Amino acid sequence: MKIADLPRIERPREKLIKYGPEKLSDEELFAILVRTGRKGKNVIELAKEIVKVVSYDINNINVEKLSKIKGLGPTKSSEIVASFEIGKRYLKDKKRSIILSPKEAWEELFGIRSSKKEHFVALFLDSRNQTIKKEIISIGTINASLVHPREVFEPAIKHSAVSIIIAHNHPSNQTSPSENDVEVTKKLISAGKLLDIKVLDHIIVTEDSWFSFKENKLLGF
Repeated sequence: MKIADLPRIERPREKLIKYGPEKLSDEELFAILVRTGRKGKNVIELAKEIVKVVSYDINNINVEKLSKIKGLGPTKSSEIVASFEIGKRYLKDKKRSIILSPKEAWEELFGIRSSKKEHFVALFLDSRNQTIKKEIISIGTINASLVHPREVFEPAIKHSAVSIIIAHNHPSNQTSPSENDVEVTKKLISAGKLLDIKVLDHIIVTEDSWFSFKENKLLGF
């Protein structure tokens, strides 16, 4: 079924024109991009499959992954990847949300919360706690030998960050910190003191929860 075959009130393009893109669901936005469904599934149902793939690992969306969805193929997959890349480029140096609590940091880290691999991420903040930049520092089991202060603080200096929040996800869905987590935190706090860039928090995130080193008084200040 094509979008044009849907009742007018349900057509994503018409809804976007009348009410604006913020009123559409993720599925409806993707439906506008892919335009048609496949045999046995209309375009909205196909879009729901796309949302699942994109939500699983939003930082690593590519044509190969999307083309595995039956009904997409390389052409439509390329259009989706291109739209993501345009968005990234236009938002690249824009300041985003203000991070004032672990919950707000958890919300900012939506891209890694449900990942099956550990992602170690740094949020670089200005003097008003606005996010200047968010970067994945490493992927894989987190330990002090893999997370080097240079990899964390070089981009912090580059982006003129005043402070940082470090974070990583636990695929096990358990938020309790490991000995490695504590060791990495201490190491980065020490490096930050030398550079006068404060580590505000280390947050362990899962799909529906988080653990804050600061809230649990594990930062040493």
